[in-house]
Amino acid sequence: MDRPVAVITGASQGLGLETARQLLGKGMAVIVTARTAAKAAEGIENLGAPEGAHADELDVGDDGSVAAFFNRLMERHGRIDVLVNNAGRIYGGYGRSIAETPTDLVAEAFNNNTLGAMRMIARALPQMQRKGFGRIVNVSTGMAGLTEMGTGAAPYRISKTAMNAITRIAAGEAGPGIKVNSVCPGWVRTEMGGPGASRSVEQGAAGIVWAATLEDAGPTGGFFRDGKPIAW
Repeated sequence: MDRPVAVITGASQGLGLETARQLLGKGMAVIVTARTAAKAAEGIENLGAPEGAHADELDVGDDGSVAAFFNRLMERHGRIDVLVNNAGRIYGGYGRSIAETPTDLVAEAFNNNTLGAMRMIARALPQMQRKGFGRIVNVSTGMAGLTEMGTGAAPYRISKTAMNAITRIAAGEAGPGIKVNSVCPGWVRTEMGGPGASRSVEQGAAGIVWAATLEDAGPTGGFFRDGKPIAW
């Protein structure tokens, strides 16, 4: 396959699906993933089944599922140029205090939101290093920034803050030609963000696509919203 290959986790709807649409528009082959093959296929259908869009099953919270996915990816496509770690959930909603939050809920969020990204990077980074090129985007949130940290949504905040740490570590290990960044898409009108959110899905995805298509002189190891640095 000559065209660059982008893998997007949690891409059957919302930000992930719109990111897939925009990357397809830039000439990439895009692997739309979801926890079930049926959901991934539904995402492809919602895109209009365009050329270059492929569906695959992937549960980032499961080591075996991630390993099997990368085996299929290498067999079918032989490369990964872009990884967008978009899969994530709130776990318990926005309003719970620390006292109301079971620690097993935090552990569940950590396994999916944080370790899910780490599992994917651990598999993708060696492939990118072999070629000397790659773009990794960890979809984060301003709610994870320590300078903006507030109350509520402890599992989500904690897991995404830890994911930002993975961004910094992976960027330091990546080597020449590989960019690893965290992106806050803003408050977006998705199932997670709700209908009252201030930003469209297209606006939210644009910042992700910016980081996924950075020029060689672009930044790495940073935290961005709309292509502009924000505080950790």
